[in-house]
Amino acid sequence: MTTVLTDEEVDRLLPDGWRRAGDEIVRSYAFEEYLDGVTFANAIAEVAEEQQHHPTIEITFRTVTVRVRTHEADGITRRDVRFASRCNDEY
Repeated sequence: MTTVLTDEEVDRLLPDGWRRAGDEIVRSYAFEEYLDGVTFANAIAEVAEEQQHHPTIEITFRTVTVRVRTHEADGITRRDVRFASRCNDEY
C-alpha cells in the first residue's frame, strides 16, 4: 500500500507553484491563449495515462487548474509529487 506523506514531507517535497489544499495538491497554470491551455491539458493527460495516475483537470479561458491526490491512499503521496513535477516539466 502507498504511504500518505506527513505535513512536513508535503511541505518539503512540493514542486514550485504547487500548494496543498486539504488532502490534495493543486496548481493553476496561466496561458496566453485558450488553446495553449488545452494543449497543456492534453500533454498532462498523456503523462497521467503513462503513470496510471489521473488528476482532476479544469480548463477555463486562459487557466488550467490541476488537482491530484492518491485516492486509494486517501491523501497525498510521493506519486502525487512525481506527477506534479511532470506537470511542471510540460509547462
